[in-house]
Amino acid sequence: MPKFNVTVPHSLPLGEAQDRLNRFVDILREKFKDSVGDLDQNWEGNALAFRFKTFGIPLSGKIAVGDKELVVDGDLPFTAMIFKGKIESSIREQLERLMTAGISKKE
Repeated sequence: MPKFNVTVPHSLPLGEAQDRLNRFVDILREKFKDSVGDLDQNWEGNALAFRFKTFGIPLSGKIAVGDKELVVDGDLPFTAMIFKGKIESSIREQLERLMTAGISKKE
């Protein structure tokens, strides 16, 4: 199965990055409510495993939390290969916004 990969730098303490990452699924649910469903996430050590469907296409992966960056690795069904760039840029954008130092936790 093809893969997708995104790296997002951050300047937060590890615990704060993990706390903010707990909101990842909620943000996807709010922002993409018309095109994303079956959202789920759980922690596996220092990595947040996630899965969701977008336009009926299942996506899954893990977001590893490091001291200076988040590394997202996931599986991409062949049917979604045409959207790989959009999927990666959307995930990157949401994680960058989430990790921005001045972001409000209520946003």
